[in-house]
Amino acid sequence: MTVDTKNVKYVPGMYAKKRPSASDLANQYILEWEQNRMALIRKKEKEARVSDCISFSREIGVGALEIADILAEKRGFTVVDREILNYIAETGQLQKSTIEFFDERYPGKMSEFASLLFGEKSFVMSDYMRALAGAVHALADAGPTLFVGRGTHWMLPREHVLAVRFISSKAFRVRRIAEIMGIPEDTAEKTLEDEDKRQNSFFKKNFGSASADPHEFDLVINCSYTKGPEAVAELVDLAYRQKFE
Repeated sequence: MTVDTKNVKYVPGMYAKKRPSASDLANQYILEWEQNRMALIRKKEKEARVSDCISFSREIGVGALEIADILAEKRGFTVVDREILNYIAETGQLQKSTIEFFDERYPGKMSEFASLLFGEKSFVMSDYMRALAGAVHALADAGPTLFVGRGTHWMLPREHVLAVRFISSKAFRVRRIAEIMGIPEDTAEKTLEDEDKRQNSFFKKNFGSASADPHEFDLVINCSYTKGPEAVAELVDLAYRQKFE
């Protein structure tokens, strides 16, 4: 999901740190998950055991992935962002594997998930959403994970996820993206407007709502009034310890 504005490309989660490609990370995580699954099979352990995870929901451009990387290094978590989840959900063999995993380890949960999101309305979950939910649970089942984007807090057992929402003023987001990319603020603003539309469209299509209700989260942080990503990571770490430790 790359936005191209006058030859300027922006991918949500972009910041100064160089990261491996989504495909490389996704394949690495799936390989680790497959090894973990085989170990469980050898032990004849079939019961699902979702780890205590963290889920970040954010307005595009607030710096959630940078915060995630800082916090994950501190806690030893795996960071999985929306690009990685999209790759897993959209890649044929990985999609098939994660759906099979979900149905095997969480029998009946897919229909419960659909009912939770859509109530009594008649709904057939898309292959993408089935694969997305399967990927989220497969990764959470493998170990403590920090998810960024894609509404993952809706998919995991609420007692096993710290759900955090990041917001900020539009001016903060525009300024941050302009600085990262070295582009004029009016170009950064247009880029963010286009990406906001894509984000809203995804949630409207797949979750029935284009906006996030603050009551869904354990913690809402306005990044306009914080002292940088390190300070925010400390706040989230404190909330995690308060909830799970």
